[in-house]
Amino acid sequence: MKILFVCLGNICRSPIAEGILRKLSPELEIDSAGTSNFHIGSPPDHRMIESASQHDIDISELAARQFVPKDFEYFDKIVVMDAANYRDVIRLAQDEDHKNKVVFALDGNKDVPDPYFGDNEGFETVYQLLYNACQQILDSIENR
Repeated sequence: MKILFVCLGNICRSPIAEGILRKLSPELEIDSAGTSNFHIGSPPDHRMIESASQHDIDISELAARQFVPKDFEYFDKIVVMDAANYRDVIRLAQDEDHKNKVVFALDGNKDVPDPYFGDNEGFETVYQLLYNACQQILDSIENR
C-alpha cells in the first residue's frame, strides 16, 4: 500500500506523519506533500525534527514538495491534516475514485492543529495525535 500525507507546507504535520508510519510499518510506501509551494525543497521545521528525534524518528533528510494531480494515480490513500488541505486536494481530483482516496488523519474529520506559529508543546501534541492516527491507519489496513 502507498500512502501520502498532506498538510499545508510539508514541513510540520505531514513529515512527522510520514516518519511515524515509516517507523511503525517499514513495508508500506509512505510519502508526504504540501498543498502550497511555500517550502519546496526545504527540510522539515527544526522544531518538528527535534520532536521526532525525541521519539527515535529521523525526518531531517526529508524535503518539502507540493501535492500534484498525478499523486492521485500513484497513491492508494491520501491522508490530509485539515479541512483546508482536504478542499485543496479534492479540487484537483479528476473523478470519484480520486476523491475516495482522500481521508482526514483524525476521526470525525477533525483538524490536526498546525504547530508552526506556536511553541514546542504544539509539536509534541501533533506528534501524539498523528501517532494515534497512524496506528488507526495500520489497523484499518490489517482489517481489510
